[in-house]
Amino acid sequence: MVVGSGIMGRDIAAIFLNAGWQTQVVAPASGEWDAVRRHVAQSVSQMGGQLYGDLLHLRPALDAVDWSGVEIVIESVTERLEVKQGVFAQLDAMVPRHVPIGSNSSGMRITDIARACSSRERMANAHFFLPAHLVPLVEIARGEFTRGETMDRLMRIFSDVGRIPVRVNRDVPGFLANRIQHALMREAFSVIDEGLATPEDVDAAVRFGFGFRYVAAGPILQKEFAGLDTQFAAASSIYPTLCNDSVPSRTLREKVADGRFGTKSGHGFWRWTDEQIARERSRYEQVLLQAQRLLAPSALPGTAEPGEGGAAPAAWAPAAAQEVVGSGTP
Repeated sequence: MVVGSGIMGRDIAAIFLNAGWQTQVVAPASGEWDAVRRHVAQSVSQMGGQLYGDLLHLRPALDAVDWSGVEIVIESVTERLEVKQGVFAQLDAMVPRHVPIGSNSSGMRITDIARACSSRERMANAHFFLPAHLVPLVEIARGEFTRGETMDRLMRIFSDVGRIPVRVNRDVPGFLANRIQHALMREAFSVIDEGLATPEDVDAAVRFGFGFRYVAAGPILQKEFAGLDTQFAAASSIYPTLCNDSVPSRTLREKVADGRFGTKSGHGFWRWTDEQIARERSRYEQVLLQAQRLLAPSALPGTAEPGEGGAAPAAWAPAAAQEVVGSGTP
């Protein structure tokens, strides 16, 4: 059951529908239900499936939900703490106690969202990445009150529907992926601030340099290949010169102050027409689909036999590292 029918909520629903789950979506604006169905059907189609009408059920409110048979609830409403807390207060009272509840918040801690809930031990962050149906990762972040059983169950459910779940063991801002991503973004904007490179060259350096390699191996495995001694030497030289500001960059502050938000306002670093936005978004999604197909034999669960490019153990660590990772070494 998905609470929220925005873009993220629709695409999260599509993931479960594509896996054959009966899926309820709380979509308060019934006048938009046709648009919701069309979006979900398109997302399922992009995943290679077909939407069957008897699997998707739109509900006008939480009190219209059929709770019998519900196995998971995912909240995906607007990113405002008081709104999420209100939704979780309702879910706390209405959802059967054995059902885990996840929040798709991208930055708010589940500890803060669920603090006043009596069943907060069955609540965790379940963070997807836009577009949710095309990006395989889901971060499962454990709150201060979340039981290990809840974490285990969410990990199993998301694996069963073809996602790549990662376990985040502490409730910190940004969880795992966004912490790494924002460290990159801080340096990227700093490079632009300093005139070291243009936005176009920053994007090219990431896409066609180290970012290109990340499709095949993550940063830790990359450095296993290159040599940790080489990483140590480079880090000793480069780290002292990196940006460590605790506030957003000058360039970013100025763009936001000017209302230049990117495609949503028609102007960011570049100017955008509706046609350009549609064309670029289509290109972006097509590349993601190609990357997903490329990764499938070696990364997605259940797509290959062990020894034939199958998924590596211990949260997709390389097979050679199984003993070390399995021992609990971070």
